[in-house]
Amino acid sequence: MTDLILTTATVATDRAARYGKQLVSHLTRRAAGDWDVESATGHLDFGEGRAALSCRPDALVIELTASPDAVERLQDVVARHLVRFGARDELVVDWGRPTRAPEEPES
Repeated sequence: MTDLILTTATVATDRAARYGKQLVSHLTRRAAGDWDVESATGHLDFGEGRAALSCRPDALVIELTASPDAVERLQDVVARHLVRFGARDELVVDWGRPTRAPEEPES
């Protein structure tokens, strides 16, 4: 099993659900993903990584789990698109310190 890296960004905004839905909708042209309106959560599967999105009243939280060689590229893709969508609101995506992702239990 390949070691995975976990990084988290908490993007301050009072329109988290709007931006989460827009990000998932846009990036599913190249990746698999889904947005659930009721729970205000979603995900994007990029093959070598996965972004899980959730909303708080004051922020969009993005947890990116990716292979070590893909983490920086996927951080850039997610952040670049989100900042572009949120230019009026001056969104800032600041990825936290990467850590080793917990291993998933075997089925």
